[in-house]
Amino acid sequence: MPVAPLLDNSGKCVILCHAPRKEYYKKFLYEAFPVESHLHHFLHDNLNAEMLVGAIENKQDAVDYLTWTFMYRRLTRNPNYYNLQGVSHRHLSDYLSELVENILADLEASKCVAIEDDMDLSPSNLGMIVSYYYMSYTTIERFSSSLSPKTKMKCLLEILASDSEYAQLPIRPGEEELIRRLINHQRFSSENPKYTDPHVKANVLLQAHFSRHPVGGNLASDQREVLLSASRLLQAMVDVISSNGWLSLALLAMEVSQMVTQGMWERDSMLLQLPHFTKELAKKCQENPGKSVETVFDLVEMEDDERRELLQMTDSQAGEDISLVVTLERHLEGRSEVGPVEAPRYPKAKEEGWWLLVGDTESNQLLAIRRVTLQRKSKVKLEIAAPAESAKRTYTLYFMCDSYMGSDEEYSFTVDVKEAAGPEDDSARE
Repeated sequence: MPVAPLLDNSGKCVILCHAPRKEYYKKFLYEAFPVESHLHHFLHDNLNAEMLVGAIENKQDAVDYLTWTFMYRRLTRNPNYYNLQGVSHRHLSDYLSELVENILADLEASKCVAIEDDMDLSPSNLGMIVSYYYMSYTTIERFSSSLSPKTKMKCLLEILASDSEYAQLPIRPGEEELIRRLINHQRFSSENPKYTDPHVKANVLLQAHFSRHPVGGNLASDQREVLLSASRLLQAMVDVISSNGWLSLALLAMEVSQMVTQGMWERDSMLLQLPHFTKELAKKCQENPGKSVETVFDLVEMEDDERRELLQMTDSQAGEDISLVVTLERHLEGRSEVGPVEAPRYPKAKEEGWWLLVGDTESNQLLAIRRVTLQRKSKVKLEIAAPAESAKRTYTLYFMCDSYMGSDEEYSFTVDVKEAAGPEDDSARE
């Protein structure tokens, strides 16, 4: 059964299985299961980072560094797992030296490190970028070898999606058909795409995001991971491009970063970045009689009544919210810190928490809520949608504790909402 947080300290797991498999599962309970190191699979990026901070300055430092790792302890215990021919000191020394030589040769080939006099090591600019953005050295190698001043949008997206960070993107049974459908609607297509390729999937999910094609289920969670990695990778790509001094390509990579954040193509209306804007409304603004409205600045420069007439939005949609800033301060009465809640009947130590909320008691409507922790002093901002009609409204601010009774507080305040009378009356909602 699952363990409930704050209620249980232990739980039980019941495995229902075929009788012949019972002994197999019991083996995991009663026999120690060895844990092996995977450091040798990720050693390129590890050594690159250690060189960057100065912990490794030459090849001998790299060998010495490995002798302090868990992998070194496991080499003699399970040599076959690490393809070690023997467990003598000579075997270990030769194995580590060869491993370091191969790793550094790969890093040098990818231009992440410079080797001087066949011994001394110094990180390059690309090596610094790899470490700073927590990337794989193979990704920066691809950036360096594939990008050129003539790279266009389609090629840039293909380079981005082909990064090794996306190699582990799962392809689940039945997803090939979903990916094929998305490819049929994407802006940039490739010849004979392999639907089981995780890099193809990454490219498809990126373009679906830009086109605002909804994806659900596991694809939605995969798309989220693709987008989070894309922002970081694009920053690294801009650094690589700027190192080469390519202006146009740097601007293009920056545009793609904007596309990732806003979920739109660079050719789409800029108004789609605004809340409540649809493609139909953006087109209506573009076709506005008298003056085409194509940018946010065009919208801001319009007169209030003209903008209201064009958008036909409610006041809350138009963004006329009320900002309420609350300053909280507590007196500790000589104490230096708050400490846990005094609750001897509660089964474990607990830190106090507070809710700050705004409500309309007349309509019994909760308008805003924030959960806060308060040590000495805190400033909290709450956003409340302005009422649709002009009127004076009385709201109540509540400060509720989740642990102590009788410590709750509430304050009433009034909001005066006024409608502008017309072009001559420039008074805003208050």
